[in-house]
Amino acid sequence: MNEDWLNAIKWDADGLVPAIAQETGTGTILMMAWMNRESLTLTRETGHAVYWSRSRKRLWHKGEESGHQQVVHGIRIDCDADVVLLEVEQRGGIACHTGRHNCFYRQLDGDGAWAEIAPVLKDPNAIYGKT
Repeated sequence: MNEDWLNAIKWDADGLVPAIAQETGTGTILMMAWMNRESLTLTRETGHAVYWSRSRKRLWHKGEESGHQQVVHGIRIDCDADVVLLEVEQRGGIACHTGRHNCFYRQLDGDGAWAEIAPVLKDPNAIYGKT
């Protein structure tokens, strides 16, 4: 298979590129994660978001534990080719491991404090089977 599309990306020194998941239809930014060549290739091949987990040091198929998968409708790169944008359908409505719709649920308020502006849709302990 031709890898010109992968070679066009400016991978960092660790072979990673930041990836932003944006909800198809609403344009809501759901989350940011990292991808390597293998995860991006699998994402393209399967149509489901696959990321590289830096903490686990392995591929992470979004939803493998939670069931909240991301079906990919489009893959883009930015003008510098150093960020990937995935246009996704968020299955189950929860993208964040905190049980929220998206990971950007804190907003800086006028007093310089971070205010939580989005509710928890499901207790993360219930999602991940922790007690």
